[in-house]
Amino acid sequence: MDSLALVGMISIVTAGLTIAFGSIGPALGQGRAVSQALSSIAQQPDEANTITRTLFVGLAMIESTAIYCFVVTMILIFANPFWNYFLP
Repeated sequence: MDSLALVGMISIVTAGLTIAFGSIGPALGQGRAVSQALSSIAQQPDEANTITRTLFVGLAMIESTAIYCFVVTMILIFANPFWNYFLP
């Protein structure tokens, strides 16, 4: 196996692990945030607008972690910076 194939194989495995582990954390965080927000709205229905607005900002911040992992995965698959070191 030549070094170019090895770099490709390692990049694909790394991309898969990045998207797998990078999406588990945000998914659990979003589930917990929504659960707590619904619990808070059930306890204080008058503050539903404030809680909902804060929830959406928090969900956007949590989701940015998964988006960063997705971007790293796409870079590793389609624009791998390591190819240049092994091309003839």
